[in-house]
Amino acid sequence: VTHMMRVFFTGAFRKPREINWLVGFTLMLLGLAAGFSGYSLPDDVLSGNGLRIADGVAKSIPIVGSYLSYFLFGGEFPGDAIIPRLYAVHILLVPGLILALVGLHIFFVVLHKHTHYGLPGRTNRNVVGQPFFPLYVAKAGGFFFIVFAVLALMGATMTINPVWNYGPYDPSPVSAGAQPDWYMLFLEGALRLMPGQGTEWVIGGYTLSLNILVPGAIIPGALFTVLALWPFIEAWITGDRREHHIAERPRNHPFRTAFGVSLLTAFIVLVLAGSNDILATHFGLSINAVTWAFRVLFLVGPPLAFWVTKRVCLGLQRKDRELVLHGHETGRIVRFASGEYVEVHRPLDEYERWVRVAHEPRRPVPLLPAYDERGVRRKGYRKDAIRHRLSRLFYEDRVEPVTPAELAAAQAHGHDEVGAADAGAAVEAGGQPVGALPTSGQGGSGAADAHDA
Repeated sequence: VTHMMRVFFTGAFRKPREINWLVGFTLMLLGLAAGFSGYSLPDDVLSGNGLRIADGVAKSIPIVGSYLSYFLFGGEFPGDAIIPRLYAVHILLVPGLILALVGLHIFFVVLHKHTHYGLPGRTNRNVVGQPFFPLYVAKAGGFFFIVFAVLALMGATMTINPVWNYGPYDPSPVSAGAQPDWYMLFLEGALRLMPGQGTEWVIGGYTLSLNILVPGAIIPGALFTVLALWPFIEAWITGDRREHHIAERPRNHPFRTAFGVSLLTAFIVLVLAGSNDILATHFGLSINAVTWAFRVLFLVGPPLAFWVTKRVCLGLQRKDRELVLHGHETGRIVRFASGEYVEVHRPLDEYERWVRVAHEPRRPVPLLPAYDERGVRRKGYRKDAIRHRLSRLFYEDRVEPVTPAELAAAQAHGHDEVGAADAGAAVEAGGQPVGALPTSGQGGSGAADAHDA
């Protein structure tokens, strides 16, 4: 998940890495499947409750839900076929798919090479970084042995979900405080936040349970679909079909960064909502009040996080623009002979400047007129209009990067260089620091000279 966040926020999924993004996304889903299938194997009350939720979500799907549940469990829930099936899935099917896709993922990495950040000497036509052997091999090998040692230590010293305390599974009791592992907790939170009253309808003889269908299938399905197709969605909206091998700074793509933060905010709210009973009992709160608070946060939090993140990104871009044009503030104030006060700025070196200007200006996709010169409505205008509106969401609020002409003009104005030269001249002329008033007898032409602070 952390790796996918890094790829998403830096734009490392863009062409030619769209397929590798899909491979990584599938690996994430397989990780969820591996975790859930292993989590359900002990057949205790806790894991049985998770299977019961999965059965309910499957049955909530209109028309095919009951058939899907029968197919998964080999008959009525719970049955006696699900544990052997989960065992085969957990130790054979999912690990085999993960190994195959990891190999494919590494193949694409070798084929396309790693992305690198925009620094001097780094372009879309070269690869700058640490070599695979021996540095990366040594680092990855060290991490492997650390993880292996931690898992071995946990297996030797810890007891997780002892079946003699929590099992065997009985469908009749449901224990309070039961929670899935963290990677499935957002689904639990979505189910707990969805109100139940008035959400069950019977249409054409089929029962439609929206209180289970929406949080258990529609919300995660929509989330995963958007994540999987995001490289293609962004490429279509922006019209950018070029190859990219330089990772973007998240601040330079405010909409994407804000969208990702809003999704993370929604995910965190759902994870916390999955523990609403624990929060209520530990802090002496009403569980209804906690649930309503999370409902409000789920609706208000993501849009607020989107707006704040976008404004922060734009503010950071403006800060970068000011640094490129004027340099770093030094805190030294210079007074010229004319009485003007300026602060001496230290110009950025070429490496600092490159980081802040190595990105392209982005603008909304232009919209051609609906009718051509002969008065005939242009084919595909409606689709182009939708694309134009979406591109405005991406790029209407933007800060233009510094152009070479602007940089040359700022350097010609030269508060940094002229100010530093005048500061040196003021010292040589015996000038006084700003704030030091001349005493009696120190007036005249000497008082009009520049003073250096």
